[in-house]
Amino acid sequence: MTLGMIATDAEQRIDFDAMRSYKLKRIQAQLAEKDLGAILCFDPDNVRYATSTAIGEWSRDKYVRWCVVPREGEPYLFELGSAQEVKKELCPWIPGEHILPGGGWLRGANTKGATNMAVTGTVARIKAVLDASKVADTAIGIDTADLYILEGLKSAGLKIVNGWDVMWDARVIKCPQELAIIETAASLADGCFEHIADKIRPGVKESEIVAEVYGWLFKQGCDRVTGVNCVSGPRSNPLPHDFSDRMIRPGELVFIDIMAHYLGYGTCYYRTFAATRATLKQKDLYKKAYEWLQASIEVVRPGITTADIANQWPTAQELGFPNELAAAGLCVGHGIGLSIHEKPFITRLFSAEPMPIEAGMHFALETFCAEGSDGARIEQQIIVTETGHKVITQWPCDELMVCSVR
Repeated sequence: MTLGMIATDAEQRIDFDAMRSYKLKRIQAQLAEKDLGAILCFDPDNVRYATSTAIGEWSRDKYVRWCVVPREGEPYLFELGSAQEVKKELCPWIPGEHILPGGGWLRGANTKGATNMAVTGTVARIKAVLDASKVADTAIGIDTADLYILEGLKSAGLKIVNGWDVMWDARVIKCPQELAIIETAASLADGCFEHIADKIRPGVKESEIVAEVYGWLFKQGCDRVTGVNCVSGPRSNPLPHDFSDRMIRPGELVFIDIMAHYLGYGTCYYRTFAATRATLKQKDLYKKAYEWLQASIEVVRPGITTADIANQWPTAQELGFPNELAAAGLCVGHGIGLSIHEKPFITRLFSAEPMPIEAGMHFALETFCAEGSDGARIEQQIIVTETGHKVITQWPCDELMVCSVR
């Protein structure tokens, strides 16, 4: 169930304290299971998962903030400059003494001497909290890094290992609070499709549709938009996975993907439309894509595997490709949380190494069917329940919608 988006004393909405506690316990359980003393996170979505903090999207690839989560105790947040004071005031769930200077080395965008100095300082501050947590002599996981920091950490004598699975495995099962936020994000995308359906007409550019989507989403309360795809006419096959400034023409298929975030949590949600009219061939392509999608949704329940879902889709050869690698990304499923692509990943390409489906997972399933210059793409988001599944994307997709009929 979705509720209102503002705080109120009249309803119990999102219990953020419970969500933060759940996520920290998930990380620390993975650290114990994988015998690691701590995880060092630079990926912004991992930092948000571990600390419930964020700053602007401009910082996403800059290595200016990070966190350390020890196997026991509270996480440490290394924050950029004056944002430290902001976090101390507004994020009381992190002890003030655990909010420390970040700043980083900006991927080496400085003189060599300045970069070395920044890396040395960064490593020293990280090692200090590992020492304080009494884990500096244990294996330390790291999610992502460049060679500057990786070499610096190893030179300091730290035992650095791949820690991505710590975070992926922690994040794969969502708590009720996370799922409530995700469903609210999906409702925003529902509303956005209603907003733009009337704007899909000849003479409108793909880029205009994208701009309209961005503006509407931010006005309604989204805090991030990973991207918006709008693909029309002959650009729909082969699928380019992007938008352009191409102008929509009468009788063309147009498909749109909305990757919006509310309170950090994302959507990935395709719908296909026809501008002014649809041919029998276009309707048939759409029907096939819809039937493939429905077949994969119907099998979703705890106890199956990702292979059971992927096997509902046509093979690469049936889609007209020589192998599954060439057809990658056409009929696919992927977990969604703070990132648009998380565990589980569902595709025929990796069905030989399947992953079990569990209650509390949230993922998108998407299909694609094309012939000639026409391509149809549909995507639904699914929450796995204890007894089956729940589809949370509710903009209609059982029939091809024709827009701007004159």
